[in-house]
Amino acid sequence: MIQSMTAYARTETKGDWGTAVWEIRSVNQRYLETYIRLPEQFRSLEAILRERLRKQLQRGKVEVFLKYTPNPSAVTQLTINKTLAKQLIDSASWITNEAASGEINPVDILKWPGVMQAEETDMNAVQQEILAAFTPLIKDFIDARASEGANLKDMIDTRLEGVLEQSKIVSAHLPEIMKWQKERITTRLEEAGVEIDEQRLEQELIYMAQKTDVAEELDRLQSHVTETQKIMKKGGACGRRLDFMMQEFNRESNTLASKSINSEVTNAAVELKVLIEQMREQIQNIE
Repeated sequence: MIQSMTAYARTETKGDWGTAVWEIRSVNQRYLETYIRLPEQFRSLEAILRERLRKQLQRGKVEVFLKYTPNPSAVTQLTINKTLAKQLIDSASWITNEAASGEINPVDILKWPGVMQAEETDMNAVQQEILAAFTPLIKDFIDARASEGANLKDMIDTRLEGVLEQSKIVSAHLPEIMKWQKERITTRLEEAGVEIDEQRLEQELIYMAQKTDVAEELDRLQSHVTETQKIMKKGGACGRRLDFMMQEFNRESNTLASKSINSEVTNAAVELKVLIEQMREQIQNIE
């Protein structure tokens, strides 16, 4: 199975603490590059996320986002530090007695730092719950890459069939090309009034055949098709190998075009270049 480097996945999880939304998106890249953007209170998760991505991905520019929205209506338990409050009251009472004026305002006592205490949200528990939602998200993300990879494979298989078809067209014209060459040389010799030497004619034909023979290029094209299909069947992180195969395809198509001596072979060489370029563009997205 091959995977595309282009994919997107999103998930949302909720709890008493609020809402968290994870997003992962990726595009093609020569190597694996990860960009993780987290709210400040979840920075400690970055190393864990980066390691998980590294274990499951080989290539691509991968961006991970976490949006955290606390629940404003969550009930927070308030407690009074009675020991501190009593100390403040005793001190305030002593000052009031000594000054023989004023009175103690309970609200002022409550406002004193440390008297009222709010039970803090257990952020460790929240982090673990949010991190747990990342595991199925990774799976969805990889499934999305695999689905897109399957589409790329189908497209490339279709183009490979086109390469074989163009190779057959050229092969079918080879006898016609040899016949045309012989007639061309014979006609020129007759027009020049030169007596035809069958041995010399045969030598000229051999020489022309060597210059225009494309059988070797056609064999290599078919071999490249087989190897490319084999690489895709094996799957995995095969994008670089496929890219190398496209270079080999290009080399053979260029040679074929340079040896072209009639319109059919020329058209086939052009069509081959189009097919190869279409494959090369899509292979850039394969992991």
